[in-house]
Formats: sequence, C-alpha cells, structure tokens
Amino acid sequence: MAKKQEDRFITLDNGEVAKATFPIVVSASRSTDIPAFYADWFFHRLKKGYSAWTNPFNGVKSYVGYMDTKFIVFWSKNPRPLLKHLDVFKNRGIGCYIQYTLNDYEEEGLERGVRPLAERIETFKLLVERLGKGAVVWRFDPLILTDKIDMDKLLSKIENIGDQLVGYTEKLVFSFADIVSYRKVKSNLERSHINYIDWTSEQMFEFACRLVELNKRKGWNFILATCGEAANLPEVEHNHCVDDRLMVRFGSHSPELLKFLGAEVLDTAHSDNLFAEIEPIDIPEDAVDIGNGRYIAIRKNNRDKGQRIACGCMKSKDIGEYNTCPHLCEYCYANASKELAIANWKCHKENPWGETITGR
Repeated sequence: MAKKQEDRFITLDNGEVAKATFPIVVSASRSTDIPAFYADWFFHRLKKGYSAWTNPFNGVKSYVGYMDTKFIVFWSKNPRPLLKHLDVFKNRGIGCYIQYTLNDYEEEGLERGVRPLAERIETFKLLVERLGKGAVVWRFDPLILTDKIDMDKLLSKIENIGDQLVGYTEKLVFSFADIVSYRKVKSNLERSHINYIDWTSEQMFEFACRLVELNKRKGWNFILATCGEAANLPEVEHNHCVDDRLMVRFGSHSPELLKFLGAEVLDTAHSDNLFAEIEPIDIPEDAVDIGNGRYIAIRKNNRDKGQRIACGCMKSKDIGEYNTCPHLCEYCYANASKELAIANWKCHKENPWGETITGR
C-alpha cells in the first residue's frame, strides 16, 4: 500500500501518490467523537495505513500515515465501540488511553444524543478491565451553570458518578464552561433557549474548594485536575490531557515512542552500574514507575506550544474534523450547527470507508 517509510509518501486508494505526515502520537479526537461514531472507520483506515484530514481553517486536505504511530489518545462520551477493536493495538504494538467524558446532564437534556448514564458507567468499567486502571480518565467536562443547574446540583451529580467509579479511575478532570468567549457555543445555547450563567473567578474558586473537600470526605483520593484553565486552584493540578507520562506508562514496550518522548528507562533491579550499592541510580521525583524496579524519566519538554497557553498537552496529530459529531450536545464547541453535523454524519454513512470521516 505504501512506499518505503523514509520516502514520506503514500499510495492512495485511487492509486495516486501523495505526501503525508507520519505521527508517532495520534489524537482521536478533540474535534469529534471518533470512538462513538467512527470507530469502524478509524480501524479500517488504520489497516489501510492512512486517512485524510481537512484543515478547518483553509479547507485543504492532507494525509496522515499510520506506519510510525505508536500511541493513540482517544476522546469520547461513548467509547464502547472500541472494545471490539482493542486487540488490534496489541497486535500492532500500539498503546492507548481514553479521555472519557462522563457527565450527567440527563435531567436537563443538555446531552440528548449520549447513551444513558448507567450504560456509560458500565462502559467505563469494561474498558478499565481491558486497558488497566489509569488508562481511562474520568472527565466531567464542561461544568455548566444555568438557571436549573447550580453548584450544589453539579457537586451532587459528581458525587453520584464518583461513588460508582471508585477503584476504576485515578483522576477527575474538569473545566468550567466558558460560554461568552465561544461564539458558536453561545449561539447554540441561546438558540435552544438555555439560560446559561458564565462562571466568575470567585465561583470557580468556591467550586474547586468544595470539590476538594468532597474528594476527601468520600475517601475517593482522586487526583483533581483542570483542563485548559489558567486559574491556580488549591489542591487541583493543571492537566496534560495528551500526557507523555501516561504514554510511557502504557506504551513503555515501544522503543520508538520512548525515543520520541525523550524518555529514559531506569532499571534499579538490574543495574549495569557495578557500584550500584554505593552509588544507587538517581530516580527523579517525577519519574514514572512501570513496575519491577523500573522507572521512566522524561528528559524532554514535549508540550505543544501551538495549543492555548493554559493547555498542557504534548504534541500530537489530531485526525478529527469539526461539524461531524451526532451527539448534538447543546453546549458543543465543535459543531457550528446541529443540521451541519447531521448532514456530515449522513455523508459518512453513505461512504463509511472513505479517506475522510465524512467520506468526501
């Protein structure tokens, strides 16, 4: 299917040859829910060796080859369709973890297209059983205030889910809906007659303090982290959603990935240092423990400088496209309109194996 890897070209389905990028790390995807709606398409394209991606700013199509790919970060509100495909990663030596957005806006109808909450919690547990604890990250994202949802109600919703995820997750990632700054979000909410309330700095601080107290009182001991929030909140980390530390933890089998991340394996159990008993190996505080006396230290700053200032994500190639998510959440920032998203979903179903998500 493809020319030699060093040529940096691929042969397309129609026989033409085109330039392509060959990412080590793929994000699938901040722009749409690939696991929920396009999992079969994605794994078909992975087998074919490439997919096409349309730049949302200039409309130019480019190609992404998967021959070098060693790790994939999934983002989803329903990653259940991934379950039947996970053996593909094992066979290809690809690591993955899932950023799983597990909200509860059922009563308010803000996420009418998502599966029932009980089913989504069951999916979370099934994925943890397959991938391991830590490889499925719980996100309650975004936190929305309206005339029907106040802080007390949000904390009650989080408490309900948190009680059911004890033992299945290590972290809770959250963000505060920034509605006024996103014209599409503001327009979509107003069109649906949802009376939103923008968070103030004081409210964010109060909510974070109450969430920290809830985490302690319930004995969850979750790591609490914000996504893309500039505010420094007490006992709350700034998250790295595309996270090199999680990658080395769940992808340490790949020398190519470790090299790309600037990661070094430190083996205290089988040291080559003849004087190890006198001069033990220095293990940095932030080294990742991968078991059996082995640690991984990341010696490189992998942060993606092209992201927002408050974003801690490392470099990756996002393969999703905007205006393609049929979840149709009322607060969605990735769809300009529900009608456009539905139209693109219909295009995909007419050509489900095409180079692009929409099949065009």
